Amino acid sequence: MRPRLLLTALLLLTVSAGCGRTGGPAGWVRTDDGPGAAHGAGSGTPTPDNGPPHRRWGLPAPLSAPPAGPARPTSLPRVVDHIPTRDKVVFLTYDDGAERDPRFVDLVRELRLPVSLFLTDSVAGPGYGHFARLRSVGASIQNHTLDHAALRGLPYAGQRAEICGQQNKLRSRFGIRPHLLRPPYGMYDDTTLRAAADCGTPTLTLWRATATDTDTHYTRPPHRLTPGDIISVTPDETTGPTLVTRTTRLLREIQQAGLTVANLDDYL
Repeated sequence: MRPRLLLTALLLLTVSAGCGRTGGPAGWVRTDDGPGAAHGAGSGTPTPDNGPPHRRWGLPAPLSAPPAGPARPTSLPRVVDHIPTRDKVVFLTYDDGAERDPRFVDLVRELRLPVSLFLTDSVAGPGYGHFARLRSVGASIQNHTLDHAALRGLPYAGQRAEICGQQNKLRSRFGIRPHLLRPPYGMYDDTTLRAAADCGTPTLTLWRATATDTDTHYTRPPHRLTPGDIISVTPDETTGPTLVTRTTRLLREIQQAGLTVANLDDYL
């Protein structure tokens, strides 16, 4: 081969080897199994450009980092729906485990989004592999009982079986023992508090805000997001907006309120 042809071939090989790489901010790697095609900013579907993650997920700006040293409350009640803190943070929680959109794993990983997943074995059990992937990218796994039974009014033995049973399932599957319990439907009584403490989940974690497909609702005033709010992103097992779409809508609302998302484990 003549020298000019050899040089041309080497240049073509060099360009070809770099075609599979995508740019991005330091510490971010876009993988081949990432989200799919775009439907425009704000839709909850990532755009296929090589820009920073917040642009890919339709957010106007990156999420602000939560405080490096969170202002942990000195004391908390046994039942919480809001964390008393001056930190400008809120907390995202997800229940049951029915939704297993792989794009949600990408969203949590690329935005480094701290989320807490309250899993029910009878719902999430068939998809524990999906939740293991979420845990591997930073999601916190917590207890939402074995069978999603309304605990209030059940005898101690029944409540203990629901709570401790799920503790054992999660320890067997993930090697963890959650320290937070979300009672199904937010229903509990004094027996729940006793059974939860005996099972190693002394804090019952409710919510002050509920994020639906299109809006955010509040259990009590003020009817706006405030620092320390625990938010429940409602499960949707129908054909409505996806979990990614509902989450990105909520993230834009959080940013507009001048807040960011923090890890609930850091405050409880």
